[in-house]
Amino acid sequence: MITVNNLSLRYGKRLLFDEVNLKFMHGNCYGVIGANGAGKSTFLKILSGEIDANTGTVSITPGERMSVLSQDHFKFDTIPVLQTVIMGNSKLWSIIQEKDALYAKPDFSDADGHRAGELETHFAEMEGWNAESDAANLLSGLGVKEELHGTLMGDLNPKEKVRVLLAQALYGNPDILLLDEPTNDLDVETITWLENFLADFQNIVIVVSHDRHFLDAVCTHVADIDFCKIKLYTGNYTFWYESSQLALRQRADQNKKIEDKRKELQSFIERFSANASKSRQATSRKKLLEKLVVDDIQASTRKYPGIIFKADRDCGDQILSVTKLGKMSPEGIPWFTDVTFTMDKGDKIAVICKEHLAITAFFEIITGAQQPDSGEYLWGSTITKSYLPNENASFFKRDDNMVDWLREYSTDKLETYIRGFLGRMLFSGEEALKKVNVLSGGEKVRCMISRMMLTNANCLILDEPTNHLDLETITAFNNALKDWKHVALFTSYDHEFTQTVANRIIELTPTGYIDKRMPYDEYIVDENIKAQREKMWGGVVVNS
Repeated sequence: MITVNNLSLRYGKRLLFDEVNLKFMHGNCYGVIGANGAGKSTFLKILSGEIDANTGTVSITPGERMSVLSQDHFKFDTIPVLQTVIMGNSKLWSIIQEKDALYAKPDFSDADGHRAGELETHFAEMEGWNAESDAANLLSGLGVKEELHGTLMGDLNPKEKVRVLLAQALYGNPDILLLDEPTNDLDVETITWLENFLADFQNIVIVVSHDRHFLDAVCTHVADIDFCKIKLYTGNYTFWYESSQLALRQRADQNKKIEDKRKELQSFIERFSANASKSRQATSRKKLLEKLVVDDIQASTRKYPGIIFKADRDCGDQILSVTKLGKMSPEGIPWFTDVTFTMDKGDKIAVICKEHLAITAFFEIITGAQQPDSGEYLWGSTITKSYLPNENASFFKRDDNMVDWLREYSTDKLETYIRGFLGRMLFSGEEALKKVNVLSGGEKVRCMISRMMLTNANCLILDEPTNHLDLETITAFNNALKDWKHVALFTSYDHEFTQTVANRIIELTPTGYIDKRMPYDEYIVDENIKAQREKMWGGVVVNS
């Protein structure tokens, strides 16, 4: 158990946490949520002891071991992969180190023998003989190939390092597991493996993530950071979001009787509790929700951007035709080959690929920024496009303020009109006069979304639209795309975004393509498609 008592943290004039009191209990997984800058990662660092709070205490049940997902990707560069994982259990690792050092001594004494016997006992109690096989199994589950297990960490690419460090955190069944954005750089198969691992994990998990599907799959509780406080709620992210929105609507309805509100909330709890059967953690979550009383549900004070896309005209019958399109990497490796499809009215196409650069190249080709190596494409005469690129640095090199920056993309130059679009993205008052070259990653993406809304295009092309965004903006963006009545092509690592928006999947491969009109969740589990994908990707080396 972790107990947090009267914890406060201030940086200069900025108060981050004010007298926070919490208890994290065994058997539960807590998803830490909050706006960008609210202190999610900082809170995990306080729990791990990496940084100290100004006041208050964090206490852990004596004898319990905490494991933390390392954010330093260079710390273990001189150490082999398998050993790096075993180092996740520091007590076992120290026993191994001391034991090996004793046996390597040329003048091994009786005292050394006695100490070695003690170490061997501890080693056996900790199942040290299975250390390497356990570490290897974790690595394999996380997609690290066996031939890399003896490689030095410094020789791995960044995505492989992330997986090894995650294996290190999971290794040895820690009593408390702290994970900060564990799904970053993981593919859908590896994320699914991690979801299943954590669903079966019996100890405490505290995780920060912007991946709503992941939070829904693993969390039994939400720890919401708001107004310098942290409050625990039963249920996963979707339950927290939907219940807080319901409570907000009820609060706005001043004429509704209290008893009617209670009945509505109780009905909501019962419905969500029944739906918990879809989760690996169904039993524990259902029991928790059944104990929940309506008074526990409160309206969230979180602000959501107003993302609304409108089109000046409907799409005609001719939208986009792609014929035998192909592109190679700068190294001459095929990214995609002979891609051929016709886009229809209402299509929201998720473009997926193991090599993200291939998707970016595909989007840049159909928007005219790159030339294909082969094939052609043709847009219909009624189609207007709006493109949200993955890399946006080139848009923010000048020192204009946000109002002047956005005015350049608008036919209506009035400041009140421009401020209206910025206000929808939560840039109000003096904040709208901030220089664009000093904006954070999330602020830049919100500016780019404002730019997109101004275009009134009928075809949206989105390359990783949720990058750098907080959960509130991701949710608002997701809802806007679900309501979009025209056409879109997009790619996203956000599982929930892809599942709830896409009605068609196109996968690019070096040897061809797969085009299926079905939801994303069906696509990734379909056995026939799995076999087809394996055949098309077989033996192909992907730049990670």
